[in-house]
Amino acid sequence: MEIRSARTSDIKGVRTLIDSYAPQGRLLSKETVTLYESVQEFMVAVEGHQVIGCGALHVLWEDLAEVRTVAVAEDLRGQGIGHLILDAIIARAGKLGVKRIFCLTFETEFFSAHGFEIIEGTPVDSAVYEQLLRSYDVGIAEFLDLESAKPNTLGNTRMLKILA
Repeated sequence: MEIRSARTSDIKGVRTLIDSYAPQGRLLSKETVTLYESVQEFMVAVEGHQVIGCGALHVLWEDLAEVRTVAVAEDLRGQGIGHLILDAIIARAGKLGVKRIFCLTFETEFFSAHGFEIIEGTPVDSAVYEQLLRSYDVGIAEFLDLESAKPNTLGNTRMLKILA
């Protein structure tokens, strides 16, 4: 198994993973065009030519990014693949200069094991908050805990990790 940056040829496998979790509300579905547009954000776990796991890092601000779409093939869960993907995403965030990583998740124990903590409120100053309000990105609305994002959050927990 290899953990690496996604390629356009991996998107069909990423699509399959998302489709296996979206009907139960465990992941939000995404349009295939959106997946191709954000291919550079994705890390994948690949065995042979098959994508068996994925996750993405989406930069929200100078020092802030969101972990998105972490998924592992259902029959391979519990084998540490998700942890390896998240470790790769955290390493990528550090290389980009990101100091804080946000996630919205049902899997609080998984993310807690990587140093994420549950947050309340919005941990940015008012000037940054005002700038972030101008974004159309749903991840920013979720981070800011805006009412407009509530229908999409599905009861998830907001968590944050501060990088050393």
